[in-house]
Amino acid sequence: MSSPDFWKDYKTAQNKAKELDQLKNAVEGWEKLEIELKTLEKEPSKAKFDHLRGVFEQFRVQAFLSQKYDNHKALLSIHAGAGGVDAQDWAEMLLRMYLRFAESKKFKTSIIDESRGGEAGIKSVVMDIIGPYAFGYLKSEAGVHRLVRLSPFNPTHTRETSFALVEVLPIMEEQEYKLNMDEVELEAKTSRGHGGQSVNTTYSAIRATHKPTGITVTIQNERSQQQNKEQALKILAAKLAQLEEQKRQDEKLKIRGEFHSAEWGNQIRSYVLHPYKLVKDHRTNYETSDAEGILNGNLDEFIKSYLEFSRK
Repeated sequence: MSSPDFWKDYKTAQNKAKELDQLKNAVEGWEKLEIELKTLEKEPSKAKFDHLRGVFEQFRVQAFLSQKYDNHKALLSIHAGAGGVDAQDWAEMLLRMYLRFAESKKFKTSIIDESRGGEAGIKSVVMDIIGPYAFGYLKSEAGVHRLVRLSPFNPTHTRETSFALVEVLPIMEEQEYKLNMDEVELEAKTSRGHGGQSVNTTYSAIRATHKPTGITVTIQNERSQQQNKEQALKILAAKLAQLEEQKRQDEKLKIRGEFHSAEWGNQIRSYVLHPYKLVKDHRTNYETSDAEGILNGNLDEFIKSYLEFSRK
């Protein structure tokens, strides 16, 4: 940063300055904890001990966030599975859960694209989550989430099972991943805003397809076609970068003899609200009966157990 040419490339310099701030905060946090622990030795206090144990636990979790892209912002998508209105309502419940989690971490959120259900809930939603290590914290959420409850949407209130798929991607900086536009096909599609059939139809929606892999991203909202194009390309770049990183990780696992193909049909977590209350992660086996707290965004223990599990 002391180089006279440092600020010539403003975006790169800005990212480096942000990285320095994060490193400084991490080091200063540990140094402050060390000083407070020495004070605790001289003046024992249970309240102080409990506070410092909580601080240490936060730092310990952050120490797991050292994988590539962990310090990036996140793109989180939720897609309702089969199950009609129940599944769409479940997708909206998950959206609220992640918005509350982001709020608890003081992350900023913005919805990029949303498709509402006809009667209730959402068919799909895409949102930015901006904050320190947003992707690292939220990568544990990628996969199929299963809900079991008494349906509020049928007269007999039968026990129903609903599914939703959550995708989590790191947001790429422009210099980190360059799309080869010769490999991308862009198509303008009709887009209808909120409000039903009376809303004017325009060709503002954009579908971007990466021809070599067949990966497709469609963005439509009430912004301009250019803005939808920028968002679609941003998400496509994130998907391709994540695909490359996953291939590298899979190769390492093959060398170590630990590779298993991804089984997208299997749920990563179940949320049972009837006949008992239980939320269980099927990868780590961590579970809790505090279903209400989890659906209100209290995901820290699930995230911590996943980060510990994934580093084994």
